[in-house]
Amino acid sequence: MWRLGSGAWRLRQTRRFSAAVPGPCIVHKRGTDILHDPWFNKDTGFPLTERDRLGLRGLLPPRVISFEQQYERFMNSYHSLEHNTRGEPPSVVALAKWRILNRLHDRNETLYYRVLIDNIKEFAPIIYTPTVGLVCQNYGGLYRRPRGMYFSAKDKGEMMSMIYNWPAKQVDMIVVTDGSRILGLGDLGVQGIGIPIGKLDMYVAAAGMNPQKILPVMLDVGTNNQRLLEDNLYLGLRQPRLEGDAYLSIVDEFMEAAFARWPKVIVQFEDFQMKWAFETLERYRKKFCMFNDDVQGTAGVALAGLLGAVRSQGRSLKDFANQKIVVVGAGSAGIGVLNMAKQAIEGLHGKNENLEVKHQFWVLDKHGLITKERKDIDPAAVPFARGFGPGEVDGIAEGASLLEVVKKVKPDVLLGLSGVGGIFDKEVLGAMRASDSPRPAIFAMSNPTSNAECTPKDAFKSAGENIIFASGSPFENVELGDGKVGYVNQANNMYLFPGIGLGALLSGARLISDGMLQAAAECLASYMTEEEIQKGILFPSISSIRHITTHVGAAVVRAAVAEDLAEGHGDVCLKELMHMSKEEIMDYVARSMWYPIYSPLVHEK
Repeated sequence: MWRLGSGAWRLRQTRRFSAAVPGPCIVHKRGTDILHDPWFNKDTGFPLTERDRLGLRGLLPPRVISFEQQYERFMNSYHSLEHNTRGEPPSVVALAKWRILNRLHDRNETLYYRVLIDNIKEFAPIIYTPTVGLVCQNYGGLYRRPRGMYFSAKDKGEMMSMIYNWPAKQVDMIVVTDGSRILGLGDLGVQGIGIPIGKLDMYVAAAGMNPQKILPVMLDVGTNNQRLLEDNLYLGLRQPRLEGDAYLSIVDEFMEAAFARWPKVIVQFEDFQMKWAFETLERYRKKFCMFNDDVQGTAGVALAGLLGAVRSQGRSLKDFANQKIVVVGAGSAGIGVLNMAKQAIEGLHGKNENLEVKHQFWVLDKHGLITKERKDIDPAAVPFARGFGPGEVDGIAEGASLLEVVKKVKPDVLLGLSGVGGIFDKEVLGAMRASDSPRPAIFAMSNPTSNAECTPKDAFKSAGENIIFASGSPFENVELGDGKVGYVNQANNMYLFPGIGLGALLSGARLISDGMLQAAAECLASYMTEEEIQKGILFPSISSIRHITTHVGAAVVRAAVAEDLAEGHGDVCLKELMHMSKEEIMDYVARSMWYPIYSPLVHEK
């Protein structure tokens, strides 16, 4: 497979971007209006000629500070903050780091995104998982300036005109939430806006989306969180959540308005509670270019990890159909993983083979194992309930506990998407030692960190040093003694959703199909070398995220073309895409990524 080491690729990209001479940017502002606009503001980096033509003489200190000097100054301030907050509680430190980054974001977006891209491994946990959950919980007190758009239940009938209040003529990517299920934290109402903001920062950093063409959106339909309703600092509607047709009419109106103004926009749904996650996905996916990251992105990353686990056992990928998988959590993420895993098996074996002889999934929710005896099973979970197919009677009763299931099944994989911290306790992890797999996999994927089903340290201690471990939030690798290392894989959606969105955009896809999502997951699964896989490393370093996204985005473009869903993008028409080689598509994706450098500003009335 064509591949450059992340360091070499990054060097090539840096040289290409640094050699480029940015074209001028037309502005319709002068003086302090420019200094107060984070997109155009260069702080003390405005050269004297720009200060003259933009009316900035006297509004800034006389010395011109280069971009590199500004960068160094910020990093020095950041590391000084780290030093000064040593010994403080982790939550205090995390929020302090978020504040200093957010202040830069509010003041100078070009410098902010350069800092973010160059230090993505260090800053991703601050602007994204897990700190973003803490930010959402405290958003009322942290709020300083508006970012994104808010469409509330009070705006019904007005959204088609409201959408034109957003100043950008073109928007390529929207991330929207209703705040009903923020990470594993539940209903946070309007405070969930932090999630779309963080996700779109990752789109810029990982996929090179132009930050002038992204839009975070909050659909405020009320909240059922009584604490928020009684909080004087809460910024959302003080009313219970809309339900049924009243709720759907708000989402319908927003989608119609967004695509009426920007017909080629990609919309990512984020952190909707399960019942609306599946219903809105089915409602819109064949009409608009959209996807649900919790259902489909999480599923893709989990599938990549599951396929990697099969490789780590020295088995053929076709053996995935024989893996016994216990899934804890029957929400949107859990069911999404199961659906994609089932599709992967069909893809690996072909739909004509008799794959229904063996049911490989055991699914548990808060009431225990889900079987056909369960009353009122969610329709999405029905295909995975035990007892509905041949060969599925295994002597485990409805509602059986996780420990009972693990002891009886002896699974190859224990996959957690429950949102319940510590549910993989010492007894459950100990029972995984009896797995029928030569190298069992334990995936504790719930976010934020406090909601992880177990820590890697506990997993390696109780389940054995030979396990494969993955988590949703970042953890340090585990020292096992005698120089051995227990590798911790971060099975986070950030490896896939940027490439899915970018690939859909650059192909001009009309819709985002299962085939495009499958291509993204399989691309990620094949990214790691055999040597890395045998060490237990399933996912690459986040520092290589643009390289990863280039591969994933190119795979999505190729799938869109193959499925006749592509229409071309910008100056690249469908005919050109159809005749591009794999390497040419890869280069097309890489060349399309935005990179933060100061452009000369030219005033125009």
